[in-house]
Amino acid sequence: MSKKVLYYINQFFGQIGGEEMAHVAPTFEEKAVGPAMGFERSLGQEAKIVGTIICGDNYFNENLEDSLKFIKEVMDKVNPDIVVAGPAFNAGRYGMACAGVAKFVTENYNAPVVTGMYEENPGLDACKSIAYVVPTGNVASSMGKALPIMAKLTLKLLKGEVVKPLVDGYFAQGKRLTVLSEKIGAIRATEMLMKRLRGEEFETELPMPVFDKVEPAKAIVDLSKATIAVVTSGGIVPLGNPDKIQSASAQKWGKYDISALNELGKDYCTIHGGYDPVYANEKPDRVAPVDILKEMEKEGKIGKVYKYFYTTTGTGTAVGNSIKFGVEIGKELKEAGVDGVILTST
Repeated sequence: MSKKVLYYINQFFGQIGGEEMAHVAPTFEEKAVGPAMGFERSLGQEAKIVGTIICGDNYFNENLEDSLKFIKEVMDKVNPDIVVAGPAFNAGRYGMACAGVAKFVTENYNAPVVTGMYEENPGLDACKSIAYVVPTGNVASSMGKALPIMAKLTLKLLKGEVVKPLVDGYFAQGKRLTVLSEKIGAIRATEMLMKRLRGEEFETELPMPVFDKVEPAKAIVDLSKATIAVVTSGGIVPLGNPDKIQSASAQKWGKYDISALNELGKDYCTIHGGYDPVYANEKPDRVAPVDILKEMEKEGKIGKVYKYFYTTTGTGTAVGNSIKFGVEIGKELKEAGVDGVILTST
């Protein structure tokens, strides 16, 4: 008897629609839909997709309790041997939804979860310790490479075989596993040391985590004398996007003079490709609160609002570019004598 696989995807891959349909509530199809179809072909006769859950990214993240209640109903109905989600590539809300599914399933059911994400997807840190997350490219065009790896890993898990990150192609989960070895620790450590001294490749048994440490800035003593700037990754730009800032995977940032403005108003909009733009376009100050800061300036609560505000888009933007933008913008602000920054996202 073939094993049962339950698949989870968002509204885009569920063929419902794009960003405008991110609000849709979860539905269940008793068949393979979208990427689940390609995934099923890689399973052969050993496993079968028993159904696909389709849910809008916004709905899942904004209605977590209701979303998980629906997933519970489906899990109880089909009783899958394993759950597969995504792959989410570098789509942040999709990644967080896949992570939410993984957390719920692993905590409440005896079923492993397999998914796929780009290394900079925010959902990765949320679920790599509980799910088997296959590295993918940052866009959906890498689907063809990701699905076979995810399927092969799924089959090994269904067979109860031992899997390893480097062998089976998934992110290390940070778990210490007890294994039997013919060599004692002292010998293994010495062999690793000798390989390192000879410049040979070796694999440590206990990789150390790497943390990005940022020293907190000193507190502003007197806000009434401070210059405050606005920096946003919400993609707020003048109408027409004069600097052609990318709507996703940003390669640049822009700055715009607001010294004569009391609010951004109708002359600005968002070009961000990762959230519903309706409310931001209706009132851009919801994302970059120039209006409130100008009021605080008039009331004497802050010294003044810096004459420029800075903007880019965060969705899909590489960490390397984000660091580069931060260094460049930070240098300008520091040289201009800015005391504090309001950072806004989406």
